[in-house]
Amino acid sequence: QVQLAESGGGLVQAGGSLRLSCAASGIIFRISAMGWYRQAPGKQRELVAHITKEGSTNYGDSVKGRFTISRDSAKNTVYMRMNSLKPEDTGVYYCNVVFMDTSNIWGRGTQVTVSS
Repeated sequence: QVQLAESGGGLVQAGGSLRLSCAASGIIFRISAMGWYRQAPGKQRELVAHITKEGSTNYGDSVKGRFTISRDSAKNTVYMRMNSLKPEDTGVYYCNVVFMDTSNIWGRGTQVTVSS
């Protein structure tokens, strides 16, 4: 019923920037938080950043100071600006939306590749 449309991934050189977007569509009720996770080949999926309905943010240690998450609640959209990208940032980035009842949905993922 609720679908997530992710965009903004791509290939970038180390030190470059990308901006990811995730727009939720369909019947949406009570969103608690929206965020991004990533998964590199052979590694576990990990939290990159998320933002709550109150506007508080959390970042993975490896991206603090480089990534910035934001949202447009009226548009049910979350953004993440990624600066100073490093090769270790390479992976598939998945949008995640958590609802007030703690259920959640995932996007299909967008590839981010950082070359050096």
